[in-house]
Amino acid sequence: MHPLSADSLPDAGAFSSLRPLDRARSRRIARAFAPRHPLGNRHDYFYTLIKLRSDPLYPGVLAALRGTRAPVLDLGCGLGLLAHALRQDGQAQPYRGVDIDGDKVARGARVAADCCLPNVRLEVMDVGMETPDHSGSVTILDMLQFLPPDEQRALLARVAAMIAPRGRLVIRTGLQDESGRSRTSRLSDRFANLVGWMQERPRSYPTADGLRQVLEHAGLQVSLAPLYGSTPFNNWLLVATPVPPA
Repeated sequence: MHPLSADSLPDAGAFSSLRPLDRARSRRIARAFAPRHPLGNRHDYFYTLIKLRSDPLYPGVLAALRGTRAPVLDLGCGLGLLAHALRQDGQAQPYRGVDIDGDKVARGARVAADCCLPNVRLEVMDVGMETPDHSGSVTILDMLQFLPPDEQRALLARVAAMIAPRGRLVIRTGLQDESGRSRTSRLSDRFANLVGWMQERPRSYPTADGLRQVLEHAGLQVSLAPLYGSTPFNNWLLVATPVPPA
């Protein structure tokens, strides 16, 4: 996909045809998460490999950020996979990832250091309780549903104020609607919490209208498109930028 211009938004179907990273690119990133010892825990390696090969999330986010130079704040960064995808894609924006899961952050920070990823920092933070000072671009990937509605709205309002004139807000989230995909997303997230991969249980899934209302009220223009790929989930990609001055 061609990069967007600094002030542009994609049309509604811009991301619908994206596919996951190819096998070679996925394996190069996943290998960084392989254990150092042959008998070590390979959970992060296999999770990363399967995630990258099956989910068009990162191609969508890379396309949304390509062409920007603003620092990226990744809220709910997990292992920091976005940092690896950005650097592999040739994108050099300073990256700061924060997440509530201290174990994941520690493992991700160690791998990022081992890979000598430049301008990458991962920290432990509960974004439901605090948000860091930041001006640039912000990504929120697969985490809004773990906040109750009032905290979602408050977070989005704070984040909207962080988006620089040439920065972008990029959100990937499941949406609440009446589709079978929506029901599958809810069951999958509950299962991830039960088995311990996600520390938090899902609280509330946003609606498309609700997201637009909050962000447009905060002065952003919004584009929202499905990002299903071959998955059964009701995943959508939202890209928002400040409304250009008249």
